Amino acid sequence: MLAKRIIPCLDVKDGRVVKGVSFVNLRDAGDPVENAKFYDEQGADELIFLDITASHEKRKIILDVVEKTAEDVFMPLTVGGGIKTLDDIRALLNAGCDKVSINTTAVKDPFFISRAAEKFGSQCIVVAIDAKRITQNMSDATGEDWFGDASMKDVMLNPPALSGPQAPRGNGSSGWAISTHGGRKMKLINAVAWAKKMEELGAGEFMLTSMDKDGTKDGYDIELTRTVSENVSIPVIASGGAGTLEHLYEGLVHGKADAVLAASIFHFRELSIREAKEYLKSKSVPVRL
Repeated sequence: MLAKRIIPCLDVKDGRVVKGVSFVNLRDAGDPVENAKFYDEQGADELIFLDITASHEKRKIILDVVEKTAEDVFMPLTVGGGIKTLDDIRALLNAGCDKVSINTTAVKDPFFISRAAEKFGSQCIVVAIDAKRITQNMSDATGEDWFGDASMKDVMLNPPALSGPQAPRGNGSSGWAISTHGGRKMKLINAVAWAKKMEELGAGEFMLTSMDKDGTKDGYDIELTRTVSENVSIPVIASGGAGTLEHLYEGLVHGKADAVLAASIFHFRELSIREAKEYLKSKSVPVRL
């Protein structure tokens, strides 16, 4: 059995690591290069940088961070945020990252994933899926079946229809829709069907984040993680909500993820990578020590 991976995630804003809850209320968590070195020394299996204020004008900042990190850190590095063109991917790979994570551009143009995979190889194309539970059948509000292509409409995240813990079970739905634009908008697309389509178009891996759980430290959305993992054949990284060692175990075993991503618990030194791996090994989860 392949070893399960532990992946710290660094949200980078204007060259600094930040962390928030559900993508807001950000606080400083240090220098990204120094954080990367620390995690490398601790034995992290991979590292993810998410450039949460990415734009064409600020692209040079993250490229500089990637170049400095690649000089001293030798674990695989994934970078996401604001990737809009094949040239963006090329620039990041040339700067030293191993994989790129793509979300909004894939939703705007799904075949961008196939072009990227053809150009650079599926192994370096990670599709980020930021999923949020839906509390009512959106056809009630739109007059359309929200799982169909006809209902791919932007809606803001603050209406009551998009809040709360329970998801509908009509039409064989998973009850999750897709978030884009760094969590600021939703696309009314079935998250599980979307994952299957992205795999078909050439994605090599998924970074699956529960927006409801992000930053809460209440544990991963196990139902979401398991449902996606069971419906695709490429690796799934569980993200959003890790707060304890048990949560990591649950994401890997009950959620059937190939890797677990965490931020707060590692950034603020609540837990170490070593502690996480030793705990998982004690629970018979295969990890690289």
